[in-house]
Amino acid sequence: MQPPDENDELASEQQTRRFFPAAIAIGGILASLFVYTSVSPKWLSQKTSYRVHQNEAGEFVYDDRGQEKIIENALPFEESPIRSDALESSGGHPGIESQWVVELIEVDGIKSERYSQLQTSFHFGLWSLLPAAVAIGLCLVTGEPLTALLLGIVTGAFMLGRFDLTDAVLLPNLASQQAATILLLYLWLVGGLMGIWSRTGAARAFAEFMTSHFVRGPRSARLVAWLLGIIFFQGGSISVILVGTIVKPVADKEKVSHEELSYIVDSTASPVASVIPFNAWPVYVQALLFVPGVSFLATEADRIAFFFRSVPLSFYGILAVTGTFLMSLGFTQLSGAGIRKAAMRARTTGQLDAPGAMPMSSQELQITRIPPGYRPHVLEFFIPILLLVATAVGTFIATGVPKVNWAFGLALIVSVVVALVKGMRLHSVMEGIGDGLKGVVLPSVILMLAVTIGNISREVGAGIYLVDLLGQRIPYVALPITLQLITMTIAFSTGTSWGTYALVFPLAMPLAWDIAIAQGLTNPELYMSVCFATVLNGSVFGDQCSPISDTTILSAMTTGCDLADHVKTQLVPAMYAATLAGLMWTATVYVFT
Repeated sequence: MQPPDENDELASEQQTRRFFPAAIAIGGILASLFVYTSVSPKWLSQKTSYRVHQNEAGEFVYDDRGQEKIIENALPFEESPIRSDALESSGGHPGIESQWVVELIEVDGIKSERYSQLQTSFHFGLWSLLPAAVAIGLCLVTGEPLTALLLGIVTGAFMLGRFDLTDAVLLPNLASQQAATILLLYLWLVGGLMGIWSRTGAARAFAEFMTSHFVRGPRSARLVAWLLGIIFFQGGSISVILVGTIVKPVADKEKVSHEELSYIVDSTASPVASVIPFNAWPVYVQALLFVPGVSFLATEADRIAFFFRSVPLSFYGILAVTGTFLMSLGFTQLSGAGIRKAAMRARTTGQLDAPGAMPMSSQELQITRIPPGYRPHVLEFFIPILLLVATAVGTFIATGVPKVNWAFGLALIVSVVVALVKGMRLHSVMEGIGDGLKGVVLPSVILMLAVTIGNISREVGAGIYLVDLLGQRIPYVALPITLQLITMTIAFSTGTSWGTYALVFPLAMPLAWDIAIAQGLTNPELYMSVCFATVLNGSVFGDQCSPISDTTILSAMTTGCDLADHVKTQLVPAMYAATLAGLMWTATVYVFT
């Protein structure tokens, strides 16, 4: 019997690799057409209650993120055509999307009116997860996010009957303010800044300065990255961009693999923001936490105080940041085989990416082409960075919102002016900016498509379906970990933590209170804090690990990592932290409530 030919085995393996992506793509499109033609959506009603008062004009108003808004045409709750039982009996489209209702309630013998807003939504059952499943599955199998996201968008669009992909899907999403922000910030400003630093040699000068003064090897390079992630605790995109952009030259010089670096950058963004919440998070989240009759959630100040009291229960955020710190020190036992293999490869071979990887940065940003006679200086890196950070932090203190566009715009202008003053020709400056733009075009397109697939997933009801699986009969001890799993799945499928908050908090907090009272818990406030922490942290996990999340994509982009490699290597240590956090939340409610 002849041994199998190695060429035959290789050809068979290549055919298998081609088969799975094709099967996922074709199966997804056929399934989406089946949903469109044969599956009727299930309509649901989501009720969010508000604290309402009368203004000087006698109008009923409520507070929406610091602004008073008038309540108009509130119907008695039992007359609303979009309450849950009415939707179930009608079985079809209700015709209206939202409506204000008023109910008469009694708390401690005192009767009062409660105003709520009903909003309609729908889902296709388990099919609602199809677009995200296609996009994420293809991305992980092929390592090619652009095609994966496009096919996920096509799948979701076909489910909704939107066969004109350009006019009905892509243009409305790509013409949005969110897409314009991506073009302005991530393509023009960030790309231009990285390009000018490459042309002036500022990034290389910074790496040489750090190496000679602070960094003594891969360990200290990783620790610098981790420390910067803690310092920039605003979370989200700004943290990822700042840390990744600053530390990449140093880490590359010290042979820190791009998988390690992207994990540190991503895992010290939103997890840190949930543990050190001196940022915009409490103000945004508190508006979603009001529960009628719960005194410690009565006012905005009460809800913000509740947020901060619950921070010690942010077990996932604490474990994620701690695990990243240990990995930075070289303790990789809980980091997973992928991180360990990447670290060993970089240290022994000098290869910062895995063989066959497709890094999310182009050669234009990896090659320094300093014009003859131009002498780089480390201040060309430090001055723009200091202005960038000062602008972002200063505008956050002054307005409550960091003006990231202003910060990066000022840094880019200063970098250009300094280069011109030092004698670089305008032609060379513009060539450097052009190289930077070319270097981030593909990541920017991927980011815009990720926003689109997130919107499509929400439209087909991915999050609504998962929340609809909950019921008030669930045992109190099982609710925290159930909320954790649901929010992890929603955020992973939609690529957004804040979008998950807006969906889940208005449902989870009243549900947690009802269960705490109905099942006679001795410490309902602690129970509410635990449930709050599971939603907050579960959403952070899903957003952090999702290949269609902006922070995930930006972490890969700014560190030059292959997106699929970043997702696969990060998922293991993140799952360790999430599993331990779930056990800790369950033990807390079992022992202390």
